[in-house]
Amino acid sequence: MHMKRNRWIWRIAACLLAVSAGCAGNLPQNTVSPAEAETELRSGARVSYLGPAGTYTEEAARFAFPDAGEMRPQETVQDAIRAVVEGTADYAVIPQENSIGGAVTNYIDALLAEEEVHVSGEVILPISQTLMGVPGASLQDIQLVCSHAQGLSQSETWRKEHLPDAETKEMTSTAAAAEYVAAQQDKHIAAVAAPGCAELYGLEVLAENVQITSANKTRFYVLAMESLSGEGCTHGVFAVSCAADRIDDIIVTIHNAGLELVTIHDRPEGSALGTYHYLIEVVNTAGISNEQIAAVSKEPEVRYLGSFRSEEKP
Repeated sequence: MHMKRNRWIWRIAACLLAVSAGCAGNLPQNTVSPAEAETELRSGARVSYLGPAGTYTEEAARFAFPDAGEMRPQETVQDAIRAVVEGTADYAVIPQENSIGGAVTNYIDALLAEEEVHVSGEVILPISQTLMGVPGASLQDIQLVCSHAQGLSQSETWRKEHLPDAETKEMTSTAAAAEYVAAQQDKHIAAVAAPGCAELYGLEVLAENVQITSANKTRFYVLAMESLSGEGCTHGVFAVSCAADRIDDIIVTIHNAGLELVTIHDRPEGSALGTYHYLIEVVNTAGISNEQIAAVSKEPEVRYLGSFRSEEKP
């Protein structure tokens, strides 16, 4: 496992290549060499993530940075990103999309709001949701289930069958839910969280795998301040701000550049009806070139966010 993680770190480092001087369009100016990126990623990096301890985001962060110098849990995703912008962390790991719950829209908003950060990697993490309560509690006792919005969504079908009368309480993270249950010491309250939270917060597992399907997975982005481009990378990310009637033209530009659309998420721009921010991810299995990045970035509404090679945790 350790060797596989190191190979993943090397892939990220290979993706942190400087944009060639001849590339046109809205490409970022600050660059980092592969050697510099690989050295920093392998040892001593300060990594911020959505806390508290025990979140799935921490698990993704530790998979991406097994040799990190410091893991820094943050109260919100916005705080995790700001830590990178303000220089108190080198990288941030944030949830992006779940196979059941869909895009985590407020986290996408947080990413799009920070124009200085870039996407430098991705982790795909299998999610195993676990119902846990204080020692001595049983399923029959549970009247309130706490979790992050995604945890509540992913466990809804199971709860309807096994806890049909239980109310729900949304928390800032699954780990925060487990921490809350431990603090309350009330056998009528349970949390849906990562399995490791039970031991971490002194809780008992009441039910395992309460998610809808074993195919439950979450994608996490690794964010950095460096401007990113990349030979050897298969995925690229762009931010687009435009009226809805312009997005088709930009998708055609992406297609003409030889790139395939992976995902597109739209968020209200906030000042006018029919105008949106879009987060667009593209793929080229043969490797994305700087020329392809430049071809898309020449559109005035487009901002290049970075390239990476995706890695999935077993």
